[in-house]
Amino acid sequence: MRILSGVQPSGTLHIGNYLGMMKPALEMQDKGETFLFIADYHSLTSTPEPALLRSRVEEVALDFLSCGINPEKTVFFRQSSVPEVTELTWILNCLTPMGLLERCHSYKDKLNNGFSPNAGLFDYPVLMASDILAYNSDIVPVGKDQKQHLEVTCEIARKFNNRYGDILTIPKESIREDVAVVPGLDGRKMSKSYDNTIEIFGNEKKIRKKFNKIVTDSKELDDVKDPETCSVFDLFKLFANEAQQAELAAMYRAGGMGYGVAKKALFELFWETLRTSRERRDELVNNMDYVRQILDRSGEKARAVAAETLDKVRFATGLR
Repeated sequence: MRILSGVQPSGTLHIGNYLGMMKPALEMQDKGETFLFIADYHSLTSTPEPALLRSRVEEVALDFLSCGINPEKTVFFRQSSVPEVTELTWILNCLTPMGLLERCHSYKDKLNNGFSPNAGLFDYPVLMASDILAYNSDIVPVGKDQKQHLEVTCEIARKFNNRYGDILTIPKESIREDVAVVPGLDGRKMSKSYDNTIEIFGNEKKIRKKFNKIVTDSKELDDVKDPETCSVFDLFKLFANEAQQAELAAMYRAGGMGYGVAKKALFELFWETLRTSRERRDELVNNMDYVRQILDRSGEKARAVAAETLDKVRFATGLR
């Protein structure tokens, strides 16, 4: 079984990225052959400055390796190390109905969030399909917001196979419902677009201040509080075990506890959870050649797999 996932280097990674994508990726390393790529081709849809893009790619690599991605178990690479995916994108474009892309909500959502319209942004789902299909991926962990794009991938693959033969693997989704939506500072989904994120690495004092900014209701200190309607507790559950959750929930319901106590408990649990990762990151920052070597070696492995797929696709379509 081959598992594939990707992350776009669009800025500093946050708790939503860690819980929704990084942690599942770590867990899946032991469940099958794992491919994990940094989606630098996708990031060009927002036309970042070249120096900024290079920096963001390395920051993402640092973060994932620090959190436990094992290059002996996971093929961890830059998307652009495999140019075969762009050729496959063109071939798949020629089979993809415009109406299928026009129905994708992500394009409209990004325009509403201030992205400039361009062909790459519109064609994003086909490049995503190529990322998945090039490596014969069996399982693709996705958030709810990416589920439609995976459905598009499956439809494109079926169209190709119906026309040219059973060549492309139809992937299956994997959605962890418990972390499908991670709340941000304002209670909405944690997202850079909403400017409501909490970074996973950084200055302790600054990150603690972020936790203290999480929006809560206006109940007084002595009031009984409902943990199930509180963003602080929602985040706490994602880091805590059952006993820790039960203890804090009881304090909510007993009254006499201010939200500051819950925020302090959440921060301390988060900080301890990532203690080893912070130490590992400090080591890697001083050994960037090692980080780059991992990306390069994995890129060669990924390209070899994609080249086999593309060779079959070229032959089937008459290009070879």
